[in-house]
Order: sequence, then C-alpha cells, then structure tokens
Amino acid sequence: MRLLLVEDTVELANWLQKALTQKGFAVDWVADGVAADHVLQSENYALVVLDVSLPRLDGLAVLARLRKRGQRVPVLLLTAHSALEQRVQGLNAGADDYLTKPFELDELEARLRALLRRSQGQAAQTQMIGQLERDSEGYFLLNHKPLLLTPREASVLSTLMQRPGRPVSRQHLYEQTFTLADEASPESIELYVHRVRKKLAGSDVAIVTLRGLGYSLECQPCA
Repeated sequence: MRLLLVEDTVELANWLQKALTQKGFAVDWVADGVAADHVLQSENYALVVLDVSLPRLDGLAVLARLRKRGQRVPVLLLTAHSALEQRVQGLNAGADDYLTKPFELDELEARLRALLRRSQGQAAQTQMIGQLERDSEGYFLLNHKPLLLTPREASVLSTLMQRPGRPVSRQHLYEQTFTLADEASPESIELYVHRVRKKLAGSDVAIVTLRGLGYSLECQPCA
C-alpha cells in the first residue's frame, strides 16, 4: 500500500520510512506542510501519516485543506503532545486516528492496518480468492502455505486482490507500488507482475492481462 509520511524530524522520518517499507508499504516522505499539501493534490495514497507540528503549514491546516477538497484518505496524526484538547481538535478536523510520540513501531503498524481495513470496508478477517488467502495483517497464504513475497510483489498482489475479477490499470499498480523517489517508469510494474505470476503458478488463481485495460486477479475454476 502506498503511504505518505509527513514528518520534519529527519532522523525519525528516515527510520519510519525504512521500517514501514520493510513492513510492505511504499512510503513517500515530505518534510513540511506546504509540500504535503501540494503532493496530496496530485498523488493518490492509501494512508497518510501526518505530524501535527510542521514548518510552513501545520498538520491540522494540511488536514483541513485535504478534507475541504473532499479527499477521504485515512489520516493518522502524530503528535508530541498528549493533551486531550489537541487530540480532540485533530479528530474533529477529520483525522481518523492519532498516536503520541514516542511510540512503538508495532503499534503504528497495527493502527495503520486497522485504518486500511476500515477504509476498504473489511472486517478483521481473512480475504480469500480460490487457494489464495490474505489475512487481516496483510500476509499471504497459497494453498495454506506462506507465500513469500517481496514488499513490491506484495503491494502488486494486495492491489489486485482489492478488486478481484476486475481490471486494474498498470498506472494504478505503479502508483501503489513505487514511491516518488524511485527511479522507475510505469513499465517497471510488468517485472513485478511477472514475478507474482510465477509464484501463483500451479494454483487456481492467476493474473490475467487485459489488453488496453491492465491486469485482473482471477480464480480460474471459480464461477
């Protein structure tokens, strides 16, 4: 899943970007509110992690502009203050959750995955397509055995699994898999689609190419 991290503390941002990437997220990072507001107008994200105290434009102002544009992307606020008033202010401004610094990475990941499930209308349960299973934490099983995927392969499969049997464009897969800092073209997504296809080989689930439309995850014998 593609995530925007808005954090002005460089050390914390670098750590979070690396850690969340290892957890399977494609993470873009910006360090101030104006940059965040700009990128949110042109890019699509599954989640936003937004620090409240930012230079140039604070996090609550970024959030207010985001919601005023009608964008419903889930937002988790990071705050250095535990005061109830600030937390309530953030939630009233349209935040979906908040986390007070310092925090544990496991808690951040759990909250982000909960926001994803909520935004996708999913309960905390597994999703299955034929022999392919994705649990509530985002891990894949194929025929009841762990399916070993790189973070980008997992992003491709997760994105396709959100719309089983329906076309997903190459551009959308690219946007959900690569970050703005990646030196890759949309054509690069074909390599990861090919790799995931090979790992699904021999099962009843396959990635089908739809000429001019993109790709579709389909269960071959299923009705």
